[in-house]
Amino acid sequence: MPDNQKIVISLGGSLIIPDELDLDFLRSFKTLIEAEVKTGKFFIIITGGGKVCRRYQEVARELGAGDSESLDWVGIYATRLNATLLRAVFGADAYGEIVVDPTQTPSVAIPIIVGGGGVPGHSSDFAAVLMAEKTGAKRIVNLSNVDYVYDKDPRKFPDAEKVERVSWTEFLTIVGDEHRPGINVPFDPMAAKLAKKLGLEVAIMNGKPLLNLQNYLEGKAFKGTVISS
Repeated sequence: MPDNQKIVISLGGSLIIPDELDLDFLRSFKTLIEAEVKTGKFFIIITGGGKVCRRYQEVARELGAGDSESLDWVGIYATRLNATLLRAVFGADAYGEIVVDPTQTPSVAIPIIVGGGGVPGHSSDFAAVLMAEKTGAKRIVNLSNVDYVYDKDPRKFPDAEKVERVSWTEFLTIVGDEHRPGINVPFDPMAAKLAKKLGLEVAIMNGKPLLNLQNYLEGKAFKGTVISS
């Protein structure tokens, strides 16, 4: 299969479970991915944790789980729960197990592979880049509740401006080049450095409406930011 037909999707938990499970989003996402599979595309989807992840970590912290590795494991299993749900939703179109080690992403003819969190210290963005490296995919779509990359944090700076195309070098000057626990950036710096090395393209976009993703997959204009070499 041509590498440009392979797409990794980092699916933010904020879309799967913003508060409760978003049935309408999941139904629409399933319909879109299945339609794109029929055109010859192959998807590797890694899920985030969403509210379930944060709530479990908050409770663990409140009850004395102070070390970051323990909290990371709580979050990892939240992502795996979401991945297990998504894999079941796709049924026979998806590989029969969720991938929990991105370096062991299988080479299979089945058109959908779903993965969850791997090990402490690695974000879902980093896992997505590792999956791209393993499968030969050249494109990653980062779906969340964020519309664009901005030249500075829009929550702190009202004059922040959206960026529609940016190089990896420029992106790393915006977000920094180190991963920090709890970091809130459009794409994890560790993942960004590896994506730059591999020459990947990453599209950052809001998963709602899903027409956004459809337009990107079909080569049409979409609302979001493209990061590339």
